[in-house]
Amino acid sequence: MPSVVTCLLKHNGKILILKRSDKVRTYKGLWGGVAGYIEEDETPYETAIKEIKEEVGIERGNVRLIKKSDPVKFTDYHNGKKYDWIIYPFLFTIEKEVKLKIDWEHSEFKWIPPSEIEKYNTVPHLKEIVSKIFE
Repeated sequence: MPSVVTCLLKHNGKILILKRSDKVRTYKGLWGGVAGYIEEDETPYETAIKEIKEEVGIERGNVRLIKKSDPVKFTDYHNGKKYDWIIYPFLFTIEKEVKLKIDWEHSEFKWIPPSEIEKYNTVPHLKEIVSKIFE
């Protein structure tokens, strides 16, 4: 069962959401957080820090972990394939103004109030994760 992280980045009361590009394998065109597969030799936290650097260009020293939630396990059927996922959710704050540099996995990004996540077509369980992490 693949294990992944989902990282919500918070700054000035808003969270960062990223639109998945047409170059990724799953959930093309849907909005999500910074996310990635947890490698065998990594902890979920180490993966989170690595993915933040790779996907949006923010260094470890510019983010601070605020909260992590219990893993979310679920099965999803997407484009005719079955996926069993374990998601490790994290909430980080960005400590200072930084310029985002999104990678090929995303086509655009937005900063939104957490309460507006319902307006977006998101990857599975992102709305629940946002709701839970901000409760």
